[in-house]
Amino acid sequence: MNLAEAIISKNAEKHAFKSAVGFKKKEGWKELSWKKFSEIIFKTANALKDSGVGENDKVAIYADNSAEWLIFDLAALSIGAITIPIYSTNNAEQAEYIINDSQAKIILVGNQAQYDAAFEIIQKKSSLQTVIVTKKAVWVKKENTFYLEDFIAKTSPKLEIVKKEYDDLATIIYTSGTTGSPKGVMLTHGNFVKSFDAHLEYFKFKNFENELSLAFLPLTHVFERCWSLFCLYGGAKVYFLEDPKDIAATLEEVKPTMMCAVPRFFQKVYAGVLEKAKESSSLKKKIFDWALEVGKQTSELRRVEKSVPFGLMVKNSIADTLVFNKVKQKMGGRLWFMPCGGASVSPDVTQLFEAMGLHVTVGYGLTETTATLTAFPFNYFEHGSCGKPLPGVEIRIGENDEILAKGNGIMKGYYNKPEETEKVFTQDGWFKTGDAGKFDENGNLFITDRIKDLMKTSNGKYIAPQQIENILTNNNFIGQIVLVAEGRQFVAALIVPNFEFLDDYAKKNNIAFAHREELVQKKEIIDFYKDKLKELQHELSDFEKVKKFTLMPAEFEISSGEITPTLKVKRNVVLKKYADLIEKMY
Repeated sequence: MNLAEAIISKNAEKHAFKSAVGFKKKEGWKELSWKKFSEIIFKTANALKDSGVGENDKVAIYADNSAEWLIFDLAALSIGAITIPIYSTNNAEQAEYIINDSQAKIILVGNQAQYDAAFEIIQKKSSLQTVIVTKKAVWVKKENTFYLEDFIAKTSPKLEIVKKEYDDLATIIYTSGTTGSPKGVMLTHGNFVKSFDAHLEYFKFKNFENELSLAFLPLTHVFERCWSLFCLYGGAKVYFLEDPKDIAATLEEVKPTMMCAVPRFFQKVYAGVLEKAKESSSLKKKIFDWALEVGKQTSELRRVEKSVPFGLMVKNSIADTLVFNKVKQKMGGRLWFMPCGGASVSPDVTQLFEAMGLHVTVGYGLTETTATLTAFPFNYFEHGSCGKPLPGVEIRIGENDEILAKGNGIMKGYYNKPEETEKVFTQDGWFKTGDAGKFDENGNLFITDRIKDLMKTSNGKYIAPQQIENILTNNNFIGQIVLVAEGRQFVAALIVPNFEFLDDYAKKNNIAFAHREELVQKKEIIDFYKDKLKELQHELSDFEKVKKFTLMPAEFEISSGEITPTLKVKRNVVLKKYADLIEKMY
């Protein structure tokens, strides 16, 4: 079954005049019906065929989120080509590596920098032959270049989709990776379709075709791409957010019912809610604390499918009106299903959302597993866990507590890297995730840490950095943090303040500064963070606590290679880049 056929055929017929996708044009949001959406996909597919793209040829996409992104993806799949997503934040050198490794023939770009990089690659006589540009605002050199609108203008809106077997290659996704050079993960049509069916079986959604999802994470990442394609597979509507910095305003405009996000998004909401409560009057603080306790009692009963007493229901309704509804309205007011993956999330965060009546569906998976291996069910989930395996997924715990997986979503291997592929599979075919974990007595999976990230101090104590970093970044004044401990006598940290809150704190306390380099070196600010760490680390063992730290004057950036596009810190890059700062702490 061709993935594109599985998505387009039934929906274009069943929901012909129902909206399939939404996108922002100038100041307003526009939609395409399933009929129009499928016609544009087929016109694009025919244009790709006319330009010489055949079955199993590679087609790259190097652009920010947009309807055109997914149209191009489904068009390529429709003719049996293989899609190669490239992160929109990748620089020219990174894009060139992926194009050369995959031998992509044609590429879709979204902005001027992406076009310039792609055009330069063509000049080097690579496999790349043609650049397609989504926006007419991009200035182009005509050679080997077409605007998408012109590229598809004269083609037919009818197409016979190429038949594919489940084991046929659909896409190669190059991992941004927190270590080493990118590896091309080969995923098949069957990986996607069988994974989608497993989600429908696991969650048993009702009236799924009435849902509206906002594509907020990069479509290049397996999580958002799988989720958005899954929504379309089930007949739901998908809106595309081009710039994730606009998320706050967009949530209130679009009012999605579903949206996948990474833990950092939920941490920011969590920290913002608690900080606002902390700064409120004593009466408002008491009301918040009361509402939170009522919400937790209610959500806990619902979690284990127990009836909520009438008196508690009344209290919860009052708590919702006075406190929780204000937060929910800021998130659009209709969100109810929010998959969360990409890193671990602390139970404090999920418990707060659950108390507000917002279920965060924590899951676990990798690019190599077509995203989800495990997820929270709607009931009987355990906060702090990653949920239970989806249908068709097998998990066991191997040597060094490593999580091993088998199932429908496991990749074919790494493209052009047979030796790397061999390293991540056991002799009996289990995929080695590189994560350490354990099951509880009820079958819930808990991630203990990345095996490669575990640190051993010179005193022989093991430090699991992600858990500690989660505790600390749950606070509004800490934006990013990297722990240092390997071979050292104590734990130290590089801390990036959340400057939005720190700037405000400095102004309120009359701490003058000309620039952030000066701000983070001020004694009052350093003392403030010492007190903050003391407050946040009280439940940690002494050997786990951060003893010394350095405040960084700027955020770790995707463009400099310090973090991945899903905001995970590339630990090795940061430790190497700031080695001198780290040594000064010891």
